[in-house]
Amino acid sequence: MNIPRLTLIGAGPGDIELITIKGIRAIKSADVILYDALANVELLEYARPDALRIYVGKRLGKYVYTQNEINEKIVYLAKEYGHVVRLKGGDPFVFGRGFEEIEYAKSFNVACEIVSGVTSAIAAPACVGIPVTSRGFAESFWVITGTTKNGELSRDIELAAQSTATIIILMGMSKLSEICEVFIKHGKSEMPMAIIQNGTRKNVKSVVGTVSTIIKKSVLKNIANPAVIVIGEVVSLSEQFNEQFSEQLIKNN
Repeated sequence: MNIPRLTLIGAGPGDIELITIKGIRAIKSADVILYDALANVELLEYARPDALRIYVGKRLGKYVYTQNEINEKIVYLAKEYGHVVRLKGGDPFVFGRGFEEIEYAKSFNVACEIVSGVTSAIAAPACVGIPVTSRGFAESFWVITGTTKNGELSRDIELAAQSTATIIILMGMSKLSEICEVFIKHGKSEMPMAIIQNGTRKNVKSVVGTVSTIIKKSVLKNIANPAVIVIGEVVSLSEQFNEQFSEQLIKNN
């Protein structure tokens, strides 16, 4: 008799080697795998041949299943098959609705385990040479969602723009112009800024500039979701930023 259980796994930011060993072990033992759009599908190769694989992700604003439907599916499949693995991009407790799924499953007596993952908030900047903190540049960092549940710009961005911390914004590309307006309003138009698309993957793309120039630069480089936005002095530490700065000096002279 199968024992219903759920393992919530952070698949990491995209590079399949950035998943934990514990996460791989759970995938190998799964009877069912529910995976998101941001989880690298190559990780499914670790699954048993007989394991069910069900895509429950979201692309271009379109859901295959609503969150409520996913919650119900987790419970049904756990009771029907046994071990359900929920594979999420990044870390499931960083804007991944992981707690909601755990809470729902537990209410139906489904045993739950969480396997943390590497969050794109740190890994995406790192893959293009941007630290989120560095002595003399930033003593802390904020990770903020760009878009709230109601589709509005997070009010925390207004507070963040007044801070000296590194600001990392996830799911913020649709609000890019609004984000820049907030920072310009607070006198941060020349603050270094970067956007990293597909961070840690082979097709990673990035653009650097300042708050006042980043929109134009991102359009020229066709930067789109999934992307991580970084605002702060630490961006100036990247090779890409320094190369760009050197080119500008040459042009001006």
